[in-house]
Amino acid sequence: MAVALVTGGAKGIGAGIAGRLARDGWQVVVADRDPSGAAPAGGRYAVCDVGDEASVAALVASVAATEQRLDALICNAGFMIRKPIGELSLAEWGSVLATNLTSTFLLVRAAEALLRAAKGAVVTIASTRAGMSEPNTESYSASKGGLVALTHALAISLGPDIRVNCISPGWIWTKGPEPTEAEHAFHPAGRVGRVDDIAGLAAFLVGPDSGFITGAEFVVDGGVTRKMIYPD
Repeated sequence: MAVALVTGGAKGIGAGIAGRLARDGWQVVVADRDPSGAAPAGGRYAVCDVGDEASVAALVASVAATEQRLDALICNAGFMIRKPIGELSLAEWGSVLATNLTSTFLLVRAAEALLRAAKGAVVTIASTRAGMSEPNTESYSASKGGLVALTHALAISLGPDIRVNCISPGWIWTKGPEPTEAEHAFHPAGRVGRVDDIAGLAAFLVGPDSGFITGAEFVVDGGVTRKMIYPD
């Protein structure tokens, strides 16, 4: 059975990807720093700080020992600190980059041998904020822009054995109040995104039908970044 490792999989997009892969017949290992999380049925849950080198090394060693193979790595873990740049500490900046960007370097470096043996695939989860911003999101935007660039660099370095692609979601509703009709209508696709929109694409990108796709970024935002917006 093919094995997938999904980071940041305790909730939101990560949990959706883990669930989709499990339904598709994958054995899924979910890693997250939330100790209360869980894996889909038949899978395994591991507590891990993916921004920490030793934690990542232990996680990948556990996959090598327990599942004994790794066919897909989904680098989804990430968070945001929204502060004016004058109030953002260096430690806060570093914590966002460690989790959102450096973690992918650590994970791929640790899992390279397993992924090469399986002719596997990596999917990184960036954001449309790699190309557009709101105020006070410098650390998050920098981390996601770096992730897009890291994706194509890894694809060139690790091919042809390992394919590496990136998904950049736009507005994906994961919690809180239901989006309003106006919020749905703002999107050229007619609605706010759903977790399943990202999970389905991730499943495709680690599957056999995407064998000629590597180094690519897929923007999944309902068309918003292509929409010209004028003041009223």
